Amino acid sequence: MMDVEVAFARPQKQEIISLQVPEGTTALEAVKRSGIVDVFPEIDPERNDMGIFGKIIKSPADHELRAGDRVEIYRPLLIDPKQARLNRAKKKD
Repeated sequence: MMDVEVAFARPQKQEIISLQVPEGTTALEAVKRSGIVDVFPEIDPERNDMGIFGKIIKSPADHELRAGDRVEIYRPLLIDPKQARLNRAKKKD
């Protein structure tokens, strides 16, 4: 067994769940085992992007975790970052 974490954050609430999983557990399996969907029902483990310590995982269903990994579940962007910067720059004028 190895220790891993699963994390998700909204602007007003964050949660990091620690759990033990067997070697060979994938990122997707860890998210499902963590129960984080019970805390944040808007999470869809099959659709949300995921990463390990800020690095995107292309295929969470195939990515095997290592001891100490933290699986981060990402919220969809509400606005493209480039557009957000452009909007902020326009407000300053």
